[in-house]
Amino acid sequence: MPTPPNILWILTTQWRAQACGYAGDPNARTPRLDALAAQSVDFSQAVTPHPFGPFARAAIMTGVPSPRNGIRDYFDPLPPGARTVAHAMRERGYSTAFFGKWHLYKRDASTALTGEGHARIVVPPEYRGGFGFWEGFESGFLLNNPWMHGTRLPLPVRFDGYQSDVVCARAAGFLGTLAGPWFTVVSLEAPHPPYDAPAAGVRGPDPGALELRGNVPLGGACASRARRELAGYYAHIEATDRSIGSLLDRVPASTRVVVTSVHGDMHGSHGLFRKGWPHEESVRVPLLVRATGAPGREDRPFSLVGLQGMALAWADGSAGRQAGAGGAVRISMPSVVALPDQCERTWTGVRSAARKLVLNADGSPWLLFDLEADPLETRNLAGDASRAAEISGLKSEVSS
Repeated sequence: MPTPPNILWILTTQWRAQACGYAGDPNARTPRLDALAAQSVDFSQAVTPHPFGPFARAAIMTGVPSPRNGIRDYFDPLPPGARTVAHAMRERGYSTAFFGKWHLYKRDASTALTGEGHARIVVPPEYRGGFGFWEGFESGFLLNNPWMHGTRLPLPVRFDGYQSDVVCARAAGFLGTLAGPWFTVVSLEAPHPPYDAPAAGVRGPDPGALELRGNVPLGGACASRARRELAGYYAHIEATDRSIGSLLDRVPASTRVVVTSVHGDMHGSHGLFRKGWPHEESVRVPLLVRATGAPGREDRPFSLVGLQGMALAWADGSAGRQAGAGGAVRISMPSVVALPDQCERTWTGVRSAARKLVLNADGSPWLLFDLEADPLETRNLAGDASRAAEISGLKSEVSS
């Protein structure tokens, strides 16, 4: 029987699929991810099941979409009895570890989301998703000088440095003590806002020289804001790419590696910002999978809710590489998050490589896009009477 492989998941936050050098983004400096892509399968049609942090994280960790996993509202904690990938991997003889941003415990809605109020929340052991070792922080969006606590740190301790560097270094040091097999999640907040936070000495591109997506309205406040924020965004992408590379340098070359993001960011596309929206900039995410077999490209849709199945297949001795890839995947926002710039409605949808249908809460069509002919989603076909049969067929996939 072959030795079970070590498995490493690296989760970032707000890193949209388009914002990578290997994906053709002229603004992105991602040499370490570009090198990883050359060794990996690039899931070019990967999407988050829910384009908002806690909903997506719960789905990724449990393999069950929100709200069925227990998270319906932004401030809901993952129930302590929820079964996660950590439980399943421990049953298979794996050591399990988690490092970094958790974002699945209780948060006080009256406390500022950014800052030490949420960064120093102590997550009790029963709320740590069944991981044998846990070291991280609830949230707080402190991209520099993070507070961390957990198995070997009963109370939060402040660490000097760039958050991605700190978390990756702590993880690498711990993994060096394990014989394996191990399953580890390294969860990073970057490149999440605040985009103007220092990025480990990296300077972003000149805002005026940035190449904007073709669906960003030009010449006004939207484009100006997009350029200003994207300069910081790309700085954090470059800094975090470097951090990820330093972690990969310190794990065995045989480690199965997954790098992705829990959701993207609109950055001015369609005149919108942040996430929660059903558009590609919000729901489509990078996904690189380094495993056995030849590198290449997987162009079938894949939802991150399928990552658990992939990990379990590897642990059980199967290829697992394309587990969950298929003809269409579901996407949704279970509730409205009452924060600036976020989507103002709940919705459900289905996305194939060719089409995307999004329904309102009452089941009426909101958006229909022909992704093959219109990848920037500039023409909403939901009101086109000639598409009625197509909409009906896609609606059945949403409800099935």
